[in-house]
Amino acid sequence: MLSAIPAPRIDTVPSPGPWSTTTVPRGYVHRAAVAEVLLTGWESAGGSGTGPQDSFLVRAQWPRGHALFAPSGGHQDPMLLIESIRQAGSLLSHAEYGVPFGHQFLMWDMSFAAEPAAFTVGPTPTEVELHTTCHDIVRRGRTIAGMRYTVSVVRDGHAVAVGGARFSCTSPTAHRRLRGERPTMTEGILPPAVAPAAVGRTSQKDVLLAAPAQGEPHWELRIDTDHPIYFDHPVDHIPGMVLIEAGRQAARAATHRPDAILVGMESTFIRYAELDAPCRMEAEVEGLDSDGHLRVHVTAMQQGTQVFNADLTLRDPS
Repeated sequence: MLSAIPAPRIDTVPSPGPWSTTTVPRGYVHRAAVAEVLLTGWESAGGSGTGPQDSFLVRAQWPRGHALFAPSGGHQDPMLLIESIRQAGSLLSHAEYGVPFGHQFLMWDMSFAAEPAAFTVGPTPTEVELHTTCHDIVRRGRTIAGMRYTVSVVRDGHAVAVGGARFSCTSPTAHRRLRGERPTMTEGILPPAVAPAAVGRTSQKDVLLAAPAQGEPHWELRIDTDHPIYFDHPVDHIPGMVLIEAGRQAARAATHRPDAILVGMESTFIRYAELDAPCRMEAEVEGLDSDGHLRVHVTAMQQGTQVFNADLTLRDPS
């Protein structure tokens, strides 16, 4: 589940050329840090915003030196693709459907499947187009209360990935009624982390899994609300992107393949994952699919209840 940050309304639409000169306003994609904005522009590709579905072209750029999701082994980090899909839904809801800033967004599911060509690192930042169709739109007056959207990702004129997501959004008043006063910071000392190399990280501060008991296929989450990227701004729950990254780390640890590339995901966010209660990530290795890729089912449990699950597809980097 992902939430919004307040920002001033900006009604001008960037007009990107072949080389992006700017990013979209950061408030549109719920990021406090400009460096975390991946989208560079958008335009309508069909539909009036009042029909059963509308199409848009959203442009994104993936840097070659992201502070957290950096290239490895000649491949861009697939988390940049997942974050681009997330940002596209947020952007369009504000810019095209009039959702006010300050509304809270609840992500219910997110998925993608990609070809290896989607992630090849080139001599410049990776430019992609997200051909996005919004449908199953729930309207509320002049704005919307939620929708589903599907994305076809095009790079250098070739379709290299597909994806999509479903979310709902609520007013600040409705969110307060639902959530009350929840903490936005964690307290106490983080438990010892698994070895960064075991989950494809280079720094312990970026590891989300605590060292498990010997032989146990589950890990307590290490939630540090001071982390500048996992927690780009204060929220009252564990962000969805953190759960997805924790799931990837668990899948890598369970398969003993820390360099495996995430090429597919089907995830579901069931309920809020709270900051003030232990959260446990479990992983079940399901074996190889017909393409020879590893399938892993991951689950996040909190207070005996499932809060998140995902089916992940991992590919050998070679």
